Amino acid sequence: MPLQPKSNKVKGKRSKARPVTAIGCRVKSGWAMTVLVGGSVTAPRVLDRRRIELSDPTVPATVQPYHAAFGTEQTDAAAVRRLTRLVARCASQSVASLLRTYHAMGYRPRRIALVVGSTVDPASIANQHIRAHAHEGRLFRTVVQAAATRHRIRSTVILERELYGVAARRFGGSPQRIQQAATALGQAVGRPWRTEDKAAAVGAWLLLAPGRSGSGITRVCCWLNRTAVTLNSRL
Repeated sequence: MPLQPKSNKVKGKRSKARPVTAIGCRVKSGWAMTVLVGGSVTAPRVLDRRRIELSDPTVPATVQPYHAAFGTEQTDAAAVRRLTRLVARCASQSVASLLRTYHAMGYRPRRIALVVGSTVDPASIANQHIRAHAHEGRLFRTVVQAAATRHRIRSTVILERELYGVAARRFGGSPQRIQQAATALGQAVGRPWRTEDKAAAVGAWLLLAPGRSGSGITRVCCWLNRTAVTLNSRL
């Protein structure tokens, strides 16, 4: 069950301040895992976790629009245009629906982290099969990015292989400590809490306070220590 926002009241008058939140999105081929994280950089909380579709379930080819068949690149330009338009429409609808859900819960995130496997330029790849995958990676990333932009949500692209190292440098500690923290974050929503969920959560966590340094790092390390103790106690 999604956690509900806490009341934020100031003595003598009601505060209209909304909780600070950010979206993490692990983009895959045809779908994405989204995680909404709130709280603070030193005490993050997962508020919601859900899968969104970036392809049309009634048109299976939209999952891999640059493939003609397994291992074969699609060379029919008209087919690619038709399928990519469908993908863009599905992504737009899914992001809009996701944001409506967040708004109904009382959250209005303004930033999204797009965690991706690669940002390589497809034109630089000679192998047609790998090039098709690169086209699809770029397509699904950019349609989510475009949909977010239409809702005035700023996006940041992060490579998954660099994610935990970036977080370790930002917050202090080691990539392994960040991975432990990512596991602990999933306790709020329960299982399954897969690799994609963790990556999305860490991406969103990074956006809660970009550029955090100084005393904030100490508090993050303390939080990481507490999560490590919690995890060890459950083993």
